[in-house]
Amino acid sequence: MTTRLISLILLASFGMLLLGCSSPAYLKERRVRFCPSTSTPGVVEQSITRASKMEGKEPQAALGGYLSAAEAAALQLSKTPHDPVVREDYNFAIARIFSLIRKVKQDPWSRPLTLSQEHGGYVLTSSRSSNSKFNPIHYDLLPADQAEIGGALLRDREVKQGLGAPLVAVKRGDDAHSSKNFTQQRFYHVVTAVVRFNGKHCEISLEDPLTTESITLGRHTYPLAADFTAPLAAMISAKKPHKMGLARLLNPEKYESTAQIVQLQPYDENKTVVLLIHGLNSSPATWAPLINRLWNDEPIRRNYQFWLYSYPSGWPYPHSAAVLRKEMDTALKQHPLKQKMIVIGHSMGGCISRLLITDVGDRLWLDFFGKHSDKLDLPNPSRKLFEEAFIFNHRPEIGRVIFVAAPLRGAEMAQGWIGRLGSALVRTPSKLAEAGGNVIGLMTQASGMLDLNKVPTSVDTLSPNERFVKTINQFPIVSSIPHHSIVGDRGKGRNKDQPQLARSDGFVPYWSSHLDSAQSELIVPSGHGVHQHPEAIMEVRRILFFHRQLN
Repeated sequence: MTTRLISLILLASFGMLLLGCSSPAYLKERRVRFCPSTSTPGVVEQSITRASKMEGKEPQAALGGYLSAAEAAALQLSKTPHDPVVREDYNFAIARIFSLIRKVKQDPWSRPLTLSQEHGGYVLTSSRSSNSKFNPIHYDLLPADQAEIGGALLRDREVKQGLGAPLVAVKRGDDAHSSKNFTQQRFYHVVTAVVRFNGKHCEISLEDPLTTESITLGRHTYPLAADFTAPLAAMISAKKPHKMGLARLLNPEKYESTAQIVQLQPYDENKTVVLLIHGLNSSPATWAPLINRLWNDEPIRRNYQFWLYSYPSGWPYPHSAAVLRKEMDTALKQHPLKQKMIVIGHSMGGCISRLLITDVGDRLWLDFFGKHSDKLDLPNPSRKLFEEAFIFNHRPEIGRVIFVAAPLRGAEMAQGWIGRLGSALVRTPSKLAEAGGNVIGLMTQASGMLDLNKVPTSVDTLSPNERFVKTINQFPIVSSIPHHSIVGDRGKGRNKDQPQLARSDGFVPYWSSHLDSAQSELIVPSGHGVHQHPEAIMEVRRILFFHRQLN
């Protein structure tokens, strides 16, 4: 077995340790069968049962039957608004309406859909959702109750009970302007459908549960139902972003264009941005358990929106931070913040986060080069690359940072034989290699630190003896930005030569993650995937609540 193959296996194993052995996430469509609540079903349930028997051979008749059942359920709810059985019958009938619209490729979005008198004489029309940016004509709409969901990233199905049929909305086609708009290339959205009746006129309303908490039907107001997990499962299952983790680690130049900030929902200036930064050999999919859980928390939904920073993790992390700073400059011109954002970084993402809240000015540059940049004989492209990575101050738009399993002082594994093999496999991007060739000879010598004759890879920059790692830790985090630590500990025992407990998540030791300046620190019984552990997610929730109370 070759050295390269062994290293690839080890790197792939690292990703599997974070996810477990099962598929990260999957969504399979299934057939939904109606089960009446009692042995003597009422009028609504009888209508649903009749309609379900006609779906195969008479879809138009079945559509009319489900509309009739939904109308009867709406009428019953006006009399008994708190009846959970009638509410669920209403939701079921609406979901099946969407199943049939999808199955027979009907289109009530661009023009009214009229059923014959034989099939009820209903006229279906649609109204825009409360979110003007969501237009259903551009989406495929799958009833969430037809989605079988599972996988290591989505073990818990997060749903909100209420009125309406939860749907998975998938944008048709890729958005060519997604990188400029900081949106997903293909949008996956949480949507809930409600149908209102005025005689035979049926108006379909598509609502966004991330922005709308309640809905009116007739004279009553109800919580809006939602399935927060199904759209995440659909997105991960279709796009398979987790498979990009290893590819972007090994060949970052090839995937340079994938570096961007991505919004998971339309921007809302009244909600605080939470920016999530993944780590080495990873992708934004790694945050699915946290997003899944926190979306189903009403105060979080009302007050926060999630952004993701996706980047090739083969880049040395000072360069990843420099690219992020430029992305933030552009994103915040489009979306000025009313409140300062919160940044959460896992693993190497925590190291990137640390650079966002540190003032170094040109002192880091001078430590490495001994003279100001304009005094060095450097080609402009090389000068610019290194200035962006070495000359910076804290980002004033950041109000709080949460470090999760962050190797702020490095990890021994990065400098051991596994790290050396991994580093050898990472292909340094040509522009970084060229810039490195121009500056390596100009750097001042530093005793007791790792000497490199090339630009460090991301693996190199996680070594405790790497020069950047040692030097940056001489600069304190700015005192004006509160920060917190979440640390994993597998509880494996004591150091051989030290009396204290050797806390480690298996990759990052406690001494590397601990910060005396942190406002809080939580040690979670977990491996390196601590950001997916329920205790860590609840700690993030606690900090988000605390942050809103202060502001």
